[in-house]
Amino acid sequence: MSETSYRPRAGLSRRGRLLLLLALALLVANAVALFLLLRETGAPVRPLVVPEGWRASQVYAAVDKRLDLPPGTTKAAAAKAGLKLPAEAKGNPEGYLYPATYPITDDTTPGGLLAYMVETANKQFGQDRSTVGSRRGRLTAYQMVTIAGIVQAEADTPADMGKVSRVIRNRLALGMPLQMDSTLNYALNRSTLTTTANETRMDSPYNTYQHKGLPPTPTGNPGRQAMSAALNPTPGNWLYFVTVAPGDTRFTDSYAQQELNVGEFNENQKKKAQAG
Repeated sequence: MSETSYRPRAGLSRRGRLLLLLALALLVANAVALFLLLRETGAPVRPLVVPEGWRASQVYAAVDKRLDLPPGTTKAAAAKAGLKLPAEAKGNPEGYLYPATYPITDDTTPGGLLAYMVETANKQFGQDRSTVGSRRGRLTAYQMVTIAGIVQAEADTPADMGKVSRVIRNRLALGMPLQMDSTLNYALNRSTLTTTANETRMDSPYNTYQHKGLPPTPTGNPGRQAMSAALNPTPGNWLYFVTVAPGDTRFTDSYAQQELNVGEFNENQKKKAQAG
């Protein structure tokens, strides 16, 4: 959320941190092993970096550029690649193009690369999504990925992720609209800090100001930390949040306090605009 903004990160237990570090270590080890294997075969290797939170459209464009293909080639390949996605996804890999560094060779194809990204996502957080997600709040695995995508986009710092996840859960439980600016940004194919009143009235299933519940698909591709936060929200009764300034995200269950925080955010934005 920005003008009506809500932002996140997770307070993991010691065991949770160890498990997260182990998962990351395994991912790095697998990537290194693959790089070494490709180098042994003599294939020239060049990396493709997919940052956390990128949308599928950004991934498609980056793959087209890296493989020197006409724009739109990778997007078209996604529909024919036979990606191992949940039925709810209806063939849309948004949320499952796992953020990582991927080795690219002359033999790499768009469909093969997307399939590897989806396979990596399923390995990284596939099993706990179904087991933990079904226990906590009766959310499906696909809905957990959708929450993780919002957490990834809304959190100002990794430390805020668990709190943002809790705001989402609390609002869902109370039947409140999520009112997340990141989902509006997805509908408008942009990334901004502010949202106008007119935009909050736009007709889109991704407008979580107008439509209660989660958006119909994930709105970005989350990393492991965002997924952990989605599965394990920080305990709290927060319903609102706003990042008043970088590193200063304020969570509250009071609408009156939220209005004060948003007012401070708006003042900071005015000062920044005047200075710029």
